[in-house]
Amino acid sequence: MAAASRARVAHLLRQLQRAACKCPAHSHTYSQAPGFSSSEKTTDYAFEMAVSNIRYGAGVTKEVGMDLQNMGAKNVCLMTDKNLSQLPPVQVVMDSLVKNGINFKVYEDVRVEPTDTSFKDAIEFARKGSFDAYVAVGGGSTIDTCKAANLYASSPHSEFLDYVNAPIGKGKPVSEPLKPLIAVPTTSGTGSETTGVAIFDYECLKVKTGIASRAIKPTLGLIDPLHTLHMPSQVVANSGFDVLCHALESYTALPYHMRSPCPSNPITRPAYQGSNPISDIWAVHALRIVAKYLKRAVRNPDDLEARSNMHLASTFAGIGFGNAGVHLCHGMSYPISGLVKTYKAKDYNVDHPLVPHGLSVVLTSPAVFTFTAQMFPERHLETAEILGADIRTAKIQDAGPVLADALRKFLFDLNVDDGLAAIGYSKADIPALVKGTLPQERVTKLAPRPQSEEDLSALFEASMKLY
Repeated sequence: MAAASRARVAHLLRQLQRAACKCPAHSHTYSQAPGFSSSEKTTDYAFEMAVSNIRYGAGVTKEVGMDLQNMGAKNVCLMTDKNLSQLPPVQVVMDSLVKNGINFKVYEDVRVEPTDTSFKDAIEFARKGSFDAYVAVGGGSTIDTCKAANLYASSPHSEFLDYVNAPIGKGKPVSEPLKPLIAVPTTSGTGSETTGVAIFDYECLKVKTGIASRAIKPTLGLIDPLHTLHMPSQVVANSGFDVLCHALESYTALPYHMRSPCPSNPITRPAYQGSNPISDIWAVHALRIVAKYLKRAVRNPDDLEARSNMHLASTFAGIGFGNAGVHLCHGMSYPISGLVKTYKAKDYNVDHPLVPHGLSVVLTSPAVFTFTAQMFPERHLETAEILGADIRTAKIQDAGPVLADALRKFLFDLNVDDGLAAIGYSKADIPALVKGTLPQERVTKLAPRPQSEEDLSALFEASMKLY
């Protein structure tokens, strides 16, 4: 990076760090004063943990047929993508279904980074099939597609936008009972096997949005580390960056009791509720695993210990963020993915330009955490130390730059592209990137520090180059 460019980035980060704090509180305690009614409060007073059942073990996928048999399933939909349909994870599932006498149909047209069009195609397949159970084998794209198919097949009179998050959709609560869904993740990133969230690109607006409801979370997640051994190194890396940011964002999110509005009915309490004492435990533990094992998992495809631990870390972080939520890295990532021009990531066998989700999330992380660190700086320093920073002499006001430097070193060691400029964006794209972030209020409002359009512009500019 040229000296002038480095100076510009440093100036932007200093501006973000020094800007006047707009948040009403600096405390990150979870204590609540007794003696109030929920109707009197403008912020929430409770949080809820909703998690899929999880079964972990090498080779555990072979039990899926017995699970479906135990559920009484007679007509099963197996969803995957065309690449995976030829690989061992899908074959193991099909062998188990055949062995246990389960009738099934395969849907293999899942799109990597799904769109509303690809969701609707899967929904149509599910509605025609009248399935009584679903199995999703793949990464977050497959599991999310299967959640959507299950939801809309179970609610046949619903319009597509009924359940899509506001402000793009109507964000209606899900009241229809869904069919059982077993998720078999083959990547170590999204944590989708644990969450009630399904993400897609809404093509006409060129933004990512999704569906968020506890009702759509899988019935069971089968976490089988043997499936991670087929992953190419860049898929491992980008998946791992998603875990990294899930953990960092959920741990630094606005505390649940500072989130507004307070729901008038528990059914309207969002899946993403803000940081809370239970999610915190999972987030920190996942971060420690990422710090210890991600580089090993990327560099050695035969390192079963590292890849197994990253598979678990994905689930751990999913339990955390699935109930706490994420914030700016994810909110800003959606237009980065959705507005992709010509960039095609290495190791992804797709026929369209693609910025992998984990990459789109992590490229803004140094700028984001520089910006958020004035709120709850102790947590930012704690996570920096987990990632390898020496914080013994760090000052509390330096929490943001310390964490940002730790992240840059971590990403540099894994040969990550040098910022948004390296994946095809320039300063001229910033207005469109900001515009694409504004509808992501479901997550951006969970940032510990509110942000203006000018703040978002500065964050995107500071993310054009990392090193």
